[in-house]
Amino acid sequence: MSTNEIKQGHPKGLYLLFATEMWERFSYYGMRALFMLFMIKALLFDKNFASQIYGSYTGLVYLTPLLGGYIADRYWGNRRSIFWGGIVMALGQFLMFFSALNYTDPGLAKYLMYLGLCSLILGNGFFKPNISTMVGHLYEPNDRRKDSAYTIFYMGINIGAGLSPLWCGFVGDTGNPADFKWGFLSAGIGMLVGVLVFELLKNKYLSTPQGEQIGLAPKKSALTENLNLIDETEPNSKKRLFLSLAGVVFLFLLFSVNFGSFSGSATLFSGADWIGSAIYAIGIMMPLFIIADKSLTKVERLRILVIFIISFFVIFFWSAFEQAGASLTFFADEQTNRNIFGWEMPASYFQSFNAIFVVTLAPLFALLWSLLGKRGVEPSSPVKQAIGLFLLSMGYLVIAFGVRGVDSHMKVSILWLTGLYFIHTMGELCLSPIGLSIVNKLAPARFASLLMAVWFLSNAIANKFAGTLSGLYPENGVTKSIIGYQITTLYDFFMLFVVMSGVAAIILFGLSKWLEKLMGGIK
Repeated sequence: MSTNEIKQGHPKGLYLLFATEMWERFSYYGMRALFMLFMIKALLFDKNFASQIYGSYTGLVYLTPLLGGYIADRYWGNRRSIFWGGIVMALGQFLMFFSALNYTDPGLAKYLMYLGLCSLILGNGFFKPNISTMVGHLYEPNDRRKDSAYTIFYMGINIGAGLSPLWCGFVGDTGNPADFKWGFLSAGIGMLVGVLVFELLKNKYLSTPQGEQIGLAPKKSALTENLNLIDETEPNSKKRLFLSLAGVVFLFLLFSVNFGSFSGSATLFSGADWIGSAIYAIGIMMPLFIIADKSLTKVERLRILVIFIISFFVIFFWSAFEQAGASLTFFADEQTNRNIFGWEMPASYFQSFNAIFVVTLAPLFALLWSLLGKRGVEPSSPVKQAIGLFLLSMGYLVIAFGVRGVDSHMKVSILWLTGLYFIHTMGELCLSPIGLSIVNKLAPARFASLLMAVWFLSNAIANKFAGTLSGLYPENGVTKSIIGYQITTLYDFFMLFVVMSGVAAIILFGLSKWLEKLMGGIK
């Protein structure tokens, strides 16, 4: 493939990755659309317990890319990691199918569900960071088309995410608990289709502008030698690794004690959230471990610092945005009037709204950034992300006014939730594909997948936190609280997200000029 051909449009490899990710997202979001409803209606979990499982699952889904990214960079390469990750995820979906098949046997159903979740978590760790990294490898390092490429790639994600709740909800969310299994089975088949498409076409289309194959297992070289956790040529390497592991253990114990105390337990680990403790501890220590690597130059270290700062702020975005699969599913199921001309729309269908809006709006945003770039007035990546957080806050403000004065026995118009998803989608398009592009542009080549995994680590923290926040969903007039903030009504609940994401947007916007300087001219 020549450089001239590339300049005429995006490389064909982008559309192969688009299709592969589309089917993987079909699998993930099809399962997610049913997951909370399955736990509540088939397994009869209470909302708080189901929210904690949801948060732990989605959090770990974004934590395991740290392992998958390292193994890909050091041993397997992107292609092999994507293949085996997809196979393990398909296995997880089929275990969820068998869990739903045996829902009348709670003990067996829970065991199979937990096995399925573990498979999905592990498989995603190998799949997720590697396919995102390969998008950037299709282009020259300074190619400004990367932002629009990631936006196009994001459309693939959302075509899958848009179709899957509609289909899986149609066959699985029927009001009969016995039908959840068909939704999970569909998700498993979708994952296998994605793996098949990738394997058949990868050798033909996945190459650099110079025609070199990308995503192969790394050769033994100075480049891969730097990926050893312990570098014998670096005097402080072992000490750095030891201190990082000690820090993880210390923070894990600290968070576990605090979580145990919060739950009313005076015994170490009794009542503690082990998964949350692990995610938060790793989330703090992993960036410190990477930034202290002696092989990094000053410029590389500053650019990695930008990745870490941006990653911190997106925690506030995703912890609010991911209520779509948790508390907003409760709201759609119980307090949204879903009657459309006599037909009651399944609550799971709402999880397609965001994806449908993304597919509709993504080309417009890609065009917008291109036009602004040609005129020299395109916002910097940090500013785009601040705009995304602001729009997220506005979405929750809209629905907060929609539910003001509404009690637990009243239902509101479908337009309120639709409006929230529309505004949130615009925020997402300002933040998520741009964030993927930032990581790809700023990460040193030898740490490309690992730093993409760090980006997903922020999503892990956010998703775990999202589960905790979902547990604050008001019910039966019981007052819940977080950091002194009292939540009794839906208005109180939604205003929590208005303030949280709004304050984060203001702070990030204030830091944007400084972050632009640290990026060293990279837009």
